[in-house]
Amino acid sequence: MKCKKIIFVTLIAISFLSCKGRKLNYIDYYHKVYTIDSAQRVGKDTLATIRQYKKLFRKYPPVQNERLEDYETYIRYSDQFHKKFGRIKGLDKLIAQSAPNWKYKREDKEFFKLYKKYEIDSMAVEQKVLQWKRGLNKTLIDSFSIAFERDQQNNRVGPEVVINDRKNAELLIWTFKNYGFPSRQKIGLYGNNERLMHMGTLLNHMAGTEHYEFFKTKLLEYVKSGECPPRDYIEMVDKYQYIHHLEPVYGIFSHYDTNFNAADSARIDRNRKAVGFPGLKQSSKMVKDFQRKNK
Repeated sequence: MKCKKIIFVTLIAISFLSCKGRKLNYIDYYHKVYTIDSAQRVGKDTLATIRQYKKLFRKYPPVQNERLEDYETYIRYSDQFHKKFGRIKGLDKLIAQSAPNWKYKREDKEFFKLYKKYEIDSMAVEQKVLQWKRGLNKTLIDSFSIAFERDQQNNRVGPEVVINDRKNAELLIWTFKNYGFPSRQKIGLYGNNERLMHMGTLLNHMAGTEHYEFFKTKLLEYVKSGECPPRDYIEMVDKYQYIHHLEPVYGIFSHYDTNFNAADSARIDRNRKAVGFPGLKQSSKMVKDFQRKNK
C-alpha cells in the first residue's frame, strides 16, 4: 500500500513538472483571442468575455494584439463590471503592453482615468513607463537604430540596398543567436533619435536576401513563442512569393493580375489559421473596427 502511494505521488510530480516544462504555443493563444473577440461582437455577452479572457491570461502571459488590444479590453471590461483582474499587478502588465507605443498611448485620457480609479496618478504611470524603458536592451536598441536607418538609406534605391539588407540579415541572425527575437519588450518601438523600429519592415526586406529560408523557419518558432507577431511573419513570406511571381500564401501581397476565387480564399484562410492569423473576412472586420475606433 505504501509503495503504491509513493508511485502515485511520483506520477503526480512528474505530471506537474511536465506541464510546467511544456512550452506555450501562442498560435493557440491567437486563435482563442479571435474566437473571444468574434463571440463578443455577435453575442455582446461581456461577462462571458471576461471569464474567457481571464482563463486565457491565466495560462498565457498577454501578448496584446495592437488592433484588438485584448489585454486592455479584458482590464477595462473587468473594471466596468467590478470583476477581479489583479488590480495593481494587472495594471502593471497593461503598462508593459502599452509602453512600446507610449508616444501615442499617452494621449489616451481614458487610459489615465483607469489608473486614477486605483489611486495611480499620471505621474506614477509615466514613472512606470520610464522604468519599463530602463529595462530594455540598450545594446540592441543601438544596433537596430542603425539597422533601421540603414534600411531606409536613399529611399531603398540603388546598389546599396542589397548590401544593407545583407548587413541587416547578419544582425538579425546574430541577435537571434545571442538574444532571441528582438521584440518590442526587448527594444521598444522607437530607437535612438525617435527612430521608428517596426520589426515587420525589416523582416519584410529579408524576403529578398539569401537567408530567406532560414528566416522563414526561425521566425515561425518565434511566432509560436509569442515573440514575433504573425503578421510580421506572413508579410515576409508573401513578399518572397511576390518577388518570385508565386501565388500568395497568406493573401497579403499579390500582383495586379491575380484573381482570387473561392478555393484560393479557403486555402489562404487555412494558411493563416496555421500561423495564428485571422481569416480574410475576420481580418477585414478587425481593420475596419480599428480604423473606426481611431478616427
